Amino acid sequence: MGKLTALAIRAAMAPGSYGDGNGLMLVVKASKGGASVRRSWVLRLQLDGKRRDIGLGSLEDVPLTKARDKADELRRMANAGIDPLAHKRAAKQARLTIPTFRKAAESAHGEQKTSWRNEKHKADWLSSLRLYAFATLGEVRIDQIDAPMIRDVLLPIWLTKPETARRVRQRIRTVIGWAASAGFRPALDFTVMNAGLPKQPKRDGHFAAMDWQDVPGFVATVRAAPETVGRLALQFTLLTACRSGETRGAQWAEFDLDAATWTIPASRMKAGREHVIPLSAAALAILARAKELRTGKPAEPVFPGRGGAPVSDMTMTKVMRDAKRSESVHGFRSAFKDWASESSTFPDAVSEAALAHIDSNKTRRAYRRTAFFKMRVDLMAAWGAYVSGAGNAVANIDEARRRKKSA
Repeated sequence: MGKLTALAIRAAMAPGSYGDGNGLMLVVKASKGGASVRRSWVLRLQLDGKRRDIGLGSLEDVPLTKARDKADELRRMANAGIDPLAHKRAAKQARLTIPTFRKAAESAHGEQKTSWRNEKHKADWLSSLRLYAFATLGEVRIDQIDAPMIRDVLLPIWLTKPETARRVRQRIRTVIGWAASAGFRPALDFTVMNAGLPKQPKRDGHFAAMDWQDVPGFVATVRAAPETVGRLALQFTLLTACRSGETRGAQWAEFDLDAATWTIPASRMKAGREHVIPLSAAALAILARAKELRTGKPAEPVFPGRGGAPVSDMTMTKVMRDAKRSESVHGFRSAFKDWASESSTFPDAVSEAALAHIDSNKTRRAYRRTAFFKMRVDLMAAWGAYVSGAGNAVANIDEARRRKKSA
């Protein structure tokens, strides 16, 4: 039990030290001129044979019971061989170096983006956090962020923009995980936060796709409209059954027009494998027109947008909307697959190879060495003829049927 009492403390106004016992003292100092006194707590400890006086705060801010608790804690540290002053300085320095959420997000993005192949994803990753998270969390120290704070960020867009909200949640999770791995904070359990969010509407997980029977009419509508780079890029994407990002990033060096092939390097493919696409006559015609529009700028993309950058996804989507269609550009891959399955005689594996899909069966994948290139030449020629309104005939249909049986 300490020696000081509340009554003794109220009476302690003369300059000097008033001991509570075991090194804890109330120190009273007169101000300059002696008009007032300043009273504060000091704990005197012996550490490694040296006396250390540690301030615990003013009497005004730290009452007697709290001063005793703080003194007990520091004594325990000293008994464990920890220098309380050094520990305090280290803790202060740590607080100064712990980044805000904004800084942590920028650091996490900078370290991870080199492993991402999709340039649009690299840009969208940080911009979505700027748009939806930084206003609330940006200047908050990363170790101070908890689940309720993240829920408050997500709630306004959770039902109105469900896909965006899920992406923002995943990106916040990545930032928190990065900070935990860097030692700035403990890991955060998102389970409780997820339970506090309302249930989102169900989704089927598929991109909206045009019925394959509507594709020729749509292509005719696009060709009848004034020519734009966006319309050329969209037609080329459709004719090659590739992803829009692969078209947007296409460079002239990737094409062998004499061999009628487009070789997309592994660095630009979702599966990380080089993909060779045989070009139909219709696809070659699009490239011929794109070549006429070249400006000669270094590293000019095949389908340039404003300022010479690759044409944007939104530009291609606008072509769809101008034609009064609500489907996605990516959905043309589904239309191609449905056409190949329902209207052509090619084996399913050929259209899968055309889409650059990786066989999910590991055993089959291990033994299958062919990319079905020769068959894909015929397949893409038939698809090009179909979407161009030249019918749905497959070159050498008897041969195609024979191949299907033997595949």
